[in-house]
Amino acid sequence: MGSQQIIGLFILMLDFFVWVVIASSLLSFFLPPTHPVREALSRVVDPFLNPIRNLMPSAGGLDFSPLILILAIEFVTIFLRSL
Repeated sequence: MGSQQIIGLFILMLDFFVWVVIASSLLSFFLPPTHPVREALSRVVDPFLNPIRNLMPSAGGLDFSPLILILAIEFVTIFLRSL
C-alpha cells in the first residue's frame, strides 16, 4: 500500500468523522441525552470536543466547539491533500 493510498484512507476517515460530528450536533437538538444513539455518538465525539470546550469561553449557551473541531479537521485534510 503506497503512501498516497494511506493518506487517501486517512482523509476518508476524517471526512467520515466530520459527518459524525455533524450528526451528533444535530441529534443533540432532537434526542434526549440518554438516547442510545446519542450516547454512542457522544462517546466517539466528546473526547475531541471536551478539550475545545475547556479552552473556549461560554458564548451565551451556544456551543461552538463542533464548528472549531470541524475547521481543525478541514485544515488537517487540506494539509494532507497537499502532500
